[in-house]
Amino acid sequence: MIVVTGATGALNGATVEHLLKRVPAERIGVSVRDVAKAQHFADLGVRVRQGSYDDPASLQHSFEGAEQVLLVSSNDPHTDAVALHRVGIETAVAAGARRILYTSHQGAGADSPFHPARDHAATEQLLADSGVAWTALRNGFYAHSLAWLLGPWQQTGTIAAPADGPVSWTDRADAAEAAAVILAGEQAFDGPVTLTARQAVTFDDVAVMASKVSGREVTRVTLDDEAWIADQVAAGTPEAMARMTLTTFQAARQCRFAGVDPLLAELLGREPRSVADQFVDANVA
Repeated sequence: MIVVTGATGALNGATVEHLLKRVPAERIGVSVRDVAKAQHFADLGVRVRQGSYDDPASLQHSFEGAEQVLLVSSNDPHTDAVALHRVGIETAVAAGARRILYTSHQGAGADSPFHPARDHAATEQLLADSGVAWTALRNGFYAHSLAWLLGPWQQTGTIAAPADGPVSWTDRADAAEAAAVILAGEQAFDGPVTLTARQAVTFDDVAVMASKVSGREVTRVTLDDEAWIADQVAAGTPEAMARMTLTTFQAARQCRFAGVDPLLAELLGREPRSVADQFVDANVA
């Protein structure tokens, strides 16, 4: 059985939907905090059980009979993500899983200024030490993040943000589908695998794309880090959150998110969606 955690979320929920196209429903289980939110999967024959990283007993029950477990990374900035991931890994091992997969990030690194990247690196080390086969899905930075990182450019005609660097912005839906292909396939992917769009672009490039799609000139203005923080706080963003977001730009300057890899396209059997594709789909004007 393939057991997927976080299946009521956008990423792993989409992975389950793609799995259902590839394997029988009775071979799929989901571990979710709220089983009511996964009723649509139960109606299709998927095994739905309650489980969460902060409740090892429930997690053990939800992992019962698992051959593969896909662990979603915690996205709660107020928790010890690595400690929660440790529970997930140890429970999967205890349940007898032969392979553990984990939704990591292309910028995983213990020395990254971007804090989640350090959590991903630490979790990958836990996986390496677990004693079972593992796969870290190093997904590219999700392109939907651009909606808030770019600021109100559609109203102002200006992308005003700190200095950045090239990022291989990747469609979350493409990453979800690729995870399903890996889970359902016979090829073993050991250790970290990178799943990104074909091209890494800067905000200068994004401004050009936005201009072309919207039919009006969009300019890129580079702000001083502290000036940008002040603007964010004045607009109502808590300072701690603004400073956390700033680390995204700082890591991008170090080219932490610049890598590209053909594997995503190979798994999908098509070209991954680009930033320009998503602008078109969003009817940017």
